[in-house]
Amino acid sequence: MSETSLKARGAAAPGADANRWKALVFIALAQLMVVLDATIVNIALPSAQQDLGISDGNRQWVVTAYALAFGGLLLFGGRIADLWGRKRAFVTGLAGFAAASALGGAATTGAMMFGARALQGVFGALLAPAALSLLAVMFTDAKERAKAFGIYGAIAGGGGAVGLILGGFLTEYLDWRWTFFVNVPFAVVAAAGAYFVIREPEGGRNRSPLDIPGVILSTLGLVALVYGFTRAESDGWGDGVTVSMFIASVVLLTAFALVESRVKAPLLPLRVVTDRNRGGIYLSLGLAIIGMFGLFLFLTYYLQVVKGYSPVKTGFAFLPMVAGMITGSTQIGTRLMTRVPARLLMGPGFLVAGLGMLLLTQLEIGSSYLALLLPAMVLLGLGMGTAFMPAMSLATQGVEPRDAGVASAMVNTSQQVGGAIGTALLNTIAASAQTSYIKDHIAGAAAKPQRQLVHLQGMVHGYSAAIWFAVGILGLASLIAFTFVNAGRPDLTAVISGDGVEDEVPVPVVAH
Repeated sequence: MSETSLKARGAAAPGADANRWKALVFIALAQLMVVLDATIVNIALPSAQQDLGISDGNRQWVVTAYALAFGGLLLFGGRIADLWGRKRAFVTGLAGFAAASALGGAATTGAMMFGARALQGVFGALLAPAALSLLAVMFTDAKERAKAFGIYGAIAGGGGAVGLILGGFLTEYLDWRWTFFVNVPFAVVAAAGAYFVIREPEGGRNRSPLDIPGVILSTLGLVALVYGFTRAESDGWGDGVTVSMFIASVVLLTAFALVESRVKAPLLPLRVVTDRNRGGIYLSLGLAIIGMFGLFLFLTYYLQVVKGYSPVKTGFAFLPMVAGMITGSTQIGTRLMTRVPARLLMGPGFLVAGLGMLLLTQLEIGSSYLALLLPAMVLLGLGMGTAFMPAMSLATQGVEPRDAGVASAMVNTSQQVGGAIGTALLNTIAASAQTSYIKDHIAGAAAKPQRQLVHLQGMVHGYSAAIWFAVGILGLASLIAFTFVNAGRPDLTAVISGDGVEDEVPVPVVAH
């Protein structure tokens, strides 16, 4: 049956899951929970540190324990989803994440908190790739896929800012423990809904034996890489442990690539990453996240320390960016994805975001929120939303069903590693520029108020210097998207499914 006749009759494509839109609600809810968790805990960290008696030297482990477990185990989590089935991995990930969150909220010692955060990372690494790969295998019609990934992309991009708002409310008006407990109802609703609504397509599992050497090498290599950047932020790039972590990660990941090229059932089939389009997407997304993570960090400190905003007010200040992301993803990206090649959304999207970042290089102590920050955040949101949406869809489009989990995991891995690099790299640049500025100007400040002013000016100067680097990184992401991503707009081509029924699925058309 043709697509035209199906539309005329208002029917879905043959073989489509009748509950797919209901399933999207629960998948989106789970994704929102994972993305929220990246920022909601940051707002609560000062209060939790005081209550649990965590030292300044150890407080970073509240963030680092999660990042190491999540980043290190994503590929393994994606492969488990392909092996077990994505629905089972999704529900298991939700249940584990809820239990780990309850443990974190009930923590009585620093060690208990660190353990809970690590467990959140473990189950998050199972949950995140399962969620994205479920979308990939459930939505095969080009226009429906565009809408589904538009919603998913908006949540993936804007959820962090929502986390700042929710974290501010919960910390200010309830207690820091609620930034953990709030995950439990999210997870219970999403798991119950998924259990009853999601029906995973048959024949999509990868039942090959688990590649144990690949699991060990990839996990240790990614953990070393993420920890190296985390350590660089706190102890410096020349620190012995930092350097040894980077060397170890290069050795381990090189060994991983060699192993994957030789084993019969690799953890990460090299066909997934050597595809020109997917490789370009993983690289450009990772670079874009480097810029975005630095921005969240700097603007949060700028608004709270320099402008004196409360946590709640700071969260609301990020709302224009969230609105921009939702608009870019669900209105611009979704409407144009089936009409123009993905690179004509991703490339310009990263450039628009870079323009917003460029405005923020003009940041000063007295900068107006309405005149400078508001337009910059709207441009950033619009650009990122427009670029994220086709990137998320194309990263899993055309991949074999048995590889959907690891292809999805690679999207999450590029984002996680990009976040670790962005936080460490841009923070180091900002700190160096701040120190240099204060050293050059403090001599002329005799009175205490003048010295305080110089310190604030130095802080803002450091942010501005780092944001210039973020502008360049977004420019590079745009160049990579234009150069590597050569898939045309999705086309509808009839293929015969395993059950002998003619299905219409989107096939990327390569632009020559």
